[in-house]
Amino acid sequence: MRIKLILLSTLLASCSYISSPVLSPYKMDIRQGNSIPAEMREKLKLGMSRHQVRYVLGTPMVSDVFHGNRWDYIYMLEQEGKVVEKQRLTLYFEGDNLVRMDDGKAEQ
Repeated sequence: MRIKLILLSTLLASCSYISSPVLSPYKMDIRQGNSIPAEMREKLKLGMSRHQVRYVLGTPMVSDVFHGNRWDYIYMLEQEGKVVEKQRLTLYFEGDNLVRMDDGKAEQ
């Protein structure tokens, strides 16, 4: 019985090196950042306050202490280890008002 168990475990260990699609490990979809659909982008208007922008889009993904008047909303979707979709939206403020939007346009 002990020999059968050793042979079975050796066989299973040797199968772990096979790289076929049938035995490949599961890679889950990884979504990182703030997904901002077109409907949300359309709600943004120049002159909106920071509070209004945060209400529409949520808290920005990147807050840079060196650029307090700039908010970056970044989103990336990775499927099976490959980047499938990227989005970037940068908002610029003067004082408390939105003055400029740089829409990096969604890449696919």
